Amino acid sequence: MIETFRNAWKVPELKKKLLFTFFIIIIYRIGGAISVPYLDSAALSTWFEGSQSSGDFFSYLNVLSGGNFSKATLLALSVSPYINAQIIIQLLTYALPPLEKLSKEGPEGRKKINKITKYTALGIALFQAWAYYITLDRSAGALMYTTGWQKWFAEVVIIACFTAGASLTIWLGDQISEKGIGNGISMLLFAGIIARGPSAVYSLVSLMKTGEAKYMILVPIIIIVFVLMIAFIIFMNNAERRVPIQYAKRVVGRKQYGGQNTFIPIKIAMSGVLPIIFAMSFMSLPSTFKLFITPRADGTGVYNFILRIFEYTHPFYACLYFLLIIAFNYFYVSMQYNPVEIANNLRQNNGGIPGIRPGKPTSDYIKRILSKITLVGAVFLGIIAIFPIIFGAITKINIAMGGTSILIVVSVALETVRTMESQMMMRHHKGFLE
Repeated sequence: MIETFRNAWKVPELKKKLLFTFFIIIIYRIGGAISVPYLDSAALSTWFEGSQSSGDFFSYLNVLSGGNFSKATLLALSVSPYINAQIIIQLLTYALPPLEKLSKEGPEGRKKINKITKYTALGIALFQAWAYYITLDRSAGALMYTTGWQKWFAEVVIIACFTAGASLTIWLGDQISEKGIGNGISMLLFAGIIARGPSAVYSLVSLMKTGEAKYMILVPIIIIVFVLMIAFIIFMNNAERRVPIQYAKRVVGRKQYGGQNTFIPIKIAMSGVLPIIFAMSFMSLPSTFKLFITPRADGTGVYNFILRIFEYTHPFYACLYFLLIIAFNYFYVSMQYNPVEIANNLRQNNGGIPGIRPGKPTSDYIKRILSKITLVGAVFLGIIAIFPIIFGAITKINIAMGGTSILIVVSVALETVRTMESQMMMRHHKGFLE
């Protein structure tokens, strides 16, 4: 990876793109340091420390925003609205014929879908900004003005700032995608998580300074576990199942076509971090309802029972979280891969899998392979997601969203390196191609 960056830095075009990407990331971090007006930072900090200790949905949003969410800065919503919009539009693409038609129209269709996604993200950002304002008012008590016209004016300003920050994030991501390296939104997400690295290191150092024997032992263990987790994620990201394909020979005139052997690569972790995002959104519903429906003070009743079992540290939470990740992973893969369509394309191109008859036997064979690979990938994502819960229950140290953060960082880093390698290869063979 370091060698790839070093070689890319020597290429003027890639150097320019890298510098532009770093410049946009700096702007993004500066925007994350601008506080939204009319908020009590001390009350906000006190409230979020209690929320963060439980590892709930707010901690997850804080990870996605690079710590901006807990500080209620201009970019508090960060990439969350755009990610949610992408998920919604992607699901609707398979459900609504007009969107499905647009997805098959090539670059122009993708541009239109991207435009629809941005407008959807703006609507989601407006809703999330309003919900965050309600949370700051009712739960955190962080508003400076709580009565009269001042409250209404502050509400409009705060919601407008959060929404504008989300729009700015989308625009910065587009600039990176057009003029920089890699996917813009992914790079901003990567930068936000990396920015929290120094605070994590400081927390580990603070534990070491306590002088307690258990922490003196646990800190090196945490470091070793994280290194092993990174190696495990890299291995699973690069792992793939290659389905052999053989094309029949065709003679057209005096030329012979086909006859070569190739393969269909099927990645084990093909769904990325999306199943975790799906599952986390579902698991956050009870805590979200808590903002609008106040539970009984005596702690009894069905609603209080649901809230208790959906706490981050409860065993039911971990089990249901793991099962939902597996279910969403199967759902996502079923949308991305259509075995029948793959089998039909192979038959139309005079290709086939050795030892497997074309048509339905081929589609059934691919379906069986996908089912096994999806299970392995789903278990991998589930282990990464629930590891912080299990580790925290054993050691009593909160590392909420640690596994998911590492997964996002490693995945984006690997994808960026692949992008740079492909661009360097294209530049190297430019004269040959021309």
